[in-house]
Amino acid sequence: MIAYYLTHPQVAVDPEIPVPDWSLSPAGRARVEALRGKPWLASLRRIVSSRERKAIETAELIGVATGVAVEVRPGMGENDRSSTGFIAPDRFEAAADAFFAEPDASWNGWETARAAQARIVWAVETALDEQGAGYPVLFVGHGAVGTLLKCSLAGRKIARREDQPGGGGNVFAFDVRTRRLLTDWISIDNYEGAAT
Repeated sequence: MIAYYLTHPQVAVDPEIPVPDWSLSPAGRARVEALRGKPWLASLRRIVSSRERKAIETAELIGVATGVAVEVRPGMGENDRSSTGFIAPDRFEAAADAFFAEPDASWNGWETARAAQARIVWAVETALDEQGAGYPVLFVGHGAVGTLLKCSLAGRKIARREDQPGGGGNVFAFDVRTRRLLTDWISIDNYEGAAT
């Protein structure tokens, strides 16, 4: 059975609003709405989301399209960057580089990559242990913690080169029983499902 991890696409960036409260932009919403009717979504029986607004909005759009209720779960959030708040995009890329390059060090008070990885792996494992391997599940979250989860599933070192391309709206698949990574990041615009 397959599990999917999907990252929210483009958001409406507003420096005056806390990052976890950002919503999807019109372009991001349109990309999620374009997923309606994709065969791989039709098999879903469970959707588990981060508590952050942009992830919930993404999950709910998919939930409406599939008729699957959304569960909002602890531990699914993006790496905690509340110590710095909003960082302009050019400076943010350098900060993200540092976050991945030194997984055990906190960049300016951020949650470390190692701690964020342990948290997202725990959240996903807990959800999967509750359901067993019986049906497909979609996890909806964020790029950095999704990358950390992917590294864990693949047995790879934490590294920025593992990060999603294009800044959001990507998905990877893994086998629920074996926890084996089945795909790398693929844009939701192009994803058609994974072979087991």
